[in-house]
Amino acid sequence: MPRRIRRDPVVDCASPARRRACCWLLLPAAPWFFPTSLLASTVASARLWPAQEYTRLILESGSAVAHQLLAVKNPARLVLDLEGVELTGEIEQLPRLVLPGDPYIQAIRVARFKPSVVRIVLDLKTEVNPQLFALKPFGEYGHRVVLDLYSLTPPDPLMALLEGDRNARDGAGDSESADKSAASDKPFGKPGRAARRPIIIAIDPGHGGEDPGAIGHRGTYEKNVTLAIARRLKKLIDAEPGMRAMLTRDDDYYVALNERVQKARRVQADLFISVHADAFSTASARGSSVFVLSEHGATSAAARWLAQRENEADLIGGVNLDSRDRVLAQTLLSLSQSAQINDSLRVGRSVLDGIGAVNALHKGSVEQAGFAVLKAPDIPSILVETAFISNPEEEQKLKSDVHQQRFAESITGGVKHYFAQNPPLARSRVG
Repeated sequence: MPRRIRRDPVVDCASPARRRACCWLLLPAAPWFFPTSLLASTVASARLWPAQEYTRLILESGSAVAHQLLAVKNPARLVLDLEGVELTGEIEQLPRLVLPGDPYIQAIRVARFKPSVVRIVLDLKTEVNPQLFALKPFGEYGHRVVLDLYSLTPPDPLMALLEGDRNARDGAGDSESADKSAASDKPFGKPGRAARRPIIIAIDPGHGGEDPGAIGHRGTYEKNVTLAIARRLKKLIDAEPGMRAMLTRDDDYYVALNERVQKARRVQADLFISVHADAFSTASARGSSVFVLSEHGATSAAARWLAQRENEADLIGGVNLDSRDRVLAQTLLSLSQSAQINDSLRVGRSVLDGIGAVNALHKGSVEQAGFAVLKAPDIPSILVETAFISNPEEEQKLKSDVHQQRFAESITGGVKHYFAQNPPLARSRVG
C-alpha cells in the first residue's frame, strides 16, 4: 500500500497573513485559472536530478499539462499543482527519489488536491530561487514540465577556484623548510604580495542530466564518459605548477551551452576544452578528433552534422529560454573571432598531436564547424572527440579507467606544449 500523504493546510492563502507569506510564480502564458476542457493526462515519467549547482524536477507526459507553482515560507516549501493529470505510480514514487544528500529538497509529498488537480509539495532544506518552465517535445522526449531549484546566493566560479587553491596550499602545510622566495611566485599568493597569475583551463564535460549524449552499443552514456575524463584532466592540470582547472559541471546535471561559455569567461580562462565522445550511424567509424569554431562554414559535411547535433543539446537537456542572457548571446555571435580561432587552431593542433599518441586519429587535421559552445570571443576554445562511442572497440576504451587516464594525459601534454610555445597574455592579477 502506498504511504498516505496528508494535505498541507498552510498552502491555503485565504487569510491576509498567509497571502503575505505566499508568492505566486507562473509562466507568462499560464492563466490564473485552469481550463476545464482539458482531458486527463498521464505523467509517463517523473525524474529528479539533484546537484549542488541546482536540483531539477522533471515531469514528462504525452500532452501539455497546465501547471502552477506556489512558494510558501515558514517552513520553506514549494507547491506544484498539475491540472487534469491522473495520480499514477510515476507521480506517487516521487518521494522515493529524494536523496539524503540533495542540497535543496528535504522531502516530497504527493496527493489529489481537487478532483482535477494533483498537488506535489516539496519540503525544502532552505529557501530557493525556483524556475518553472515547459519544454515542447524533442527527440525521444515528450512534453516536459521542469522545475529548477537554485540557491539564493549562487556560487561564484572564480571565488571557488581561489578557495580551492588556498585549501590546497593549506593542506600542504607551511613548514619552515619551504622555499619562501618561491612562495611569492605561487598563483593566488597571500595578500600584500605580488601574485603570478596561473594559466586557467576551463574543462567542459559534454552533455549531462537529461541529455545523455551518444549511447554506445553496450549502453555506455557519453555524459558519464566525458565527466570521468574531465575529472581526470582537471586533476592532472591542477598538479602542474602554474596551472589551474575548473569544470563547467562536476556532477550529472545539464548546463546550457551559453552558460558553459559564461562560466569560462567568469574565471578569465586562458583555454576552454569541451570533452566529448563521437558517434556515427555505422559502428566502423573510429578515431579521435579535435574541432574549433569556424566563421565561414564547416570544413566537412561530417563536421557540419556533428556541430548541428551538439548544438541541439539545449533542446534535449532542457533550457529555460526566458532566463537566458540574450544580450550576451547576441554579443558573442556578433564579435569578430578571427584571433580566437587562430589561437584555437594552434592549441587544437597541439592537442591532436598529443591524443594521436594514444588513439588512432579520425582525421589528421583540426576540423572546424559552428559549435555554439566554442563561441567565447576572447578564449581559445577546442572540442575534443576522444573516441567513437558507437564503435564497440572504442566504447570499451572509453569505459576503461586506463584509457580514460591516457586520454586525459594526452590532452594535458598537448596543452602544456601549446602554452610553452604560446604564453597567455597577461591579465588582471589576483591577490
